[in-house]
Amino acid sequence: MKIITGFHAIEEKLKSLEKNSKATLFYSKPGPRVKKIISFAQSLSESKKVFIECRQVENHDLEKLVSTLPELARDHRGIVLQLSGNQKEESNQIEFSDLKIYLNSKLKTKTENQKSVIMILDSITDPHNVGAIIRSCDQFGADLVILPARRGANTDSEIIARSSAGASSWVPYMIVPNLTRVIELLKEEGYWIYGADAGGENLNEFSSKSADKVAIVMGSEGSGMSRIVRENCDKILSIPTCGKLDSLNVSVAAGILLYRISQ
Repeated sequence: MKIITGFHAIEEKLKSLEKNSKATLFYSKPGPRVKKIISFAQSLSESKKVFIECRQVENHDLEKLVSTLPELARDHRGIVLQLSGNQKEESNQIEFSDLKIYLNSKLKTKTENQKSVIMILDSITDPHNVGAIIRSCDQFGADLVILPARRGANTDSEIIARSSAGASSWVPYMIVPNLTRVIELLKEEGYWIYGADAGGENLNEFSSKSADKVAIVMGSEGSGMSRIVRENCDKILSIPTCGKLDSLNVSVAAGILLYRISQ
């Protein structure tokens, strides 16, 4: 069974359920937002696309349902979505072994002027930053987000779903043990790797028009990209700023780069 919490995460997961999917929506005392979600779930069931049972329970029952989740995901706010165990993996998580097949299938859907853009997160520690970046990836049409398995933010799918406000229901992501190996594979597939860091080429003077396959690397909030990842980038880019602080928040910087490079 899969448990999802958070208003946005639940709503986006309900929207993304495939036909004939089964789920249960548990809720305690329904406020306006919970009632809205219940109404939406019931409308999906009435359309016969999915089978969603809406069940009112006590608050302590919800606490039991979320007790094994990561801390960020335990704040259920009175409603919990439980997906049936026979469903296909509820997140859009891609396996490393399927990367080439996935990339080739995505490229076939691109028009002549559309880029394939991948976001690589190198040891970003704040799950809220990870979530915000995934939301930007959804808005700017990124094909994939890649995260390291051992270093950086918690990679539990519940954390990713909650912190991205449900965007992970739409943006495929991959969790890998070795970012360098992924970068090497992407280069083999014709991707240009652009790292973001201070002191790089001014983004205003950079043109990516000649590259139709691009991967953007964002480093951690404190130390930036790891040395070996940085060395494997084809180019380092820097966003020009004029403020008193020394840098942008990593999720803000990721959004700017995504917008600029995806054009």
